[in-house]
Amino acid sequence: MIPGLLATGLGLVVLAALAGLFRRGRITALVCVGCAAAVVAIQLGLMWHGYGRPPLRTLGETRLWYAGLVLILGLGLEWRLGTALFRLPMLGFAGLFLALGLAYPDSFDRTLLPALRSPWFVPHVVVNLVAYAGFGLAGGAAAWALLRRRGQPTAEDLHLPLLLLQAALAFLTLGLVFGALWAKEAWGHYWSWDPKETWAWMSWCVAVAAMHGTRRAAPTVQAWGLVAALAVILLSWFLTPHLPAAQVSVHTYGWN
Repeated sequence: MIPGLLATGLGLVVLAALAGLFRRGRITALVCVGCAAAVVAIQLGLMWHGYGRPPLRTLGETRLWYAGLVLILGLGLEWRLGTALFRLPMLGFAGLFLALGLAYPDSFDRTLLPALRSPWFVPHVVVNLVAYAGFGLAGGAAAWALLRRRGQPTAEDLHLPLLLLQAALAFLTLGLVFGALWAKEAWGHYWSWDPKETWAWMSWCVAVAAMHGTRRAAPTVQAWGLVAALAVILLSWFLTPHLPAAQVSVHTYGWN
């Protein structure tokens, strides 16, 4: 990774946050977000070219993809819908993961294990990261509504986050399907209850429960459902590699 580019992206995210404090700073904030997303895209492109492989193998690389995707998704939603509802979680997650990229840089590594040399590698990981970005924005907006409304959000506060949850769940479902097809090609079976697969299934179940199980519930319950879906996604992403059972996981290579 190029620290200068990451620092530039992080600086643009901070500028976007500062611009958002002013009543007429919306356009400036959106321009900064767009520039930050472009900087992340350039970083990923340079890594792809330099590594000679898709930069999707390590935790640090996926964090960088997430930062870029959450910026693009948040920017698109704000520009298209004219709402700043998702700006805080967008800038928060992007800033956090760019900062982590600076603090814990990946080592240069061209290695790509045989199981990763599959046409399913990029679609599976990218689709899952798009889903994670959607869960981040939806869950983050719900958490902010809970804080801002002192635990009593309104149905209006959660209308867009709940719609975004549906889209994120669709991408997560697609990611599971791609992963199963990849597993069949690589190891001869679609599902093996590997720790990562188990947590992915749990994430999907919690997201389904947040979408369907709280449909007729009070807004507070719906908000906590969105937060729970995000929490399980983050646990699946960051906790799974550290579980004892993960030491023999076929997904261990993704966390070197």
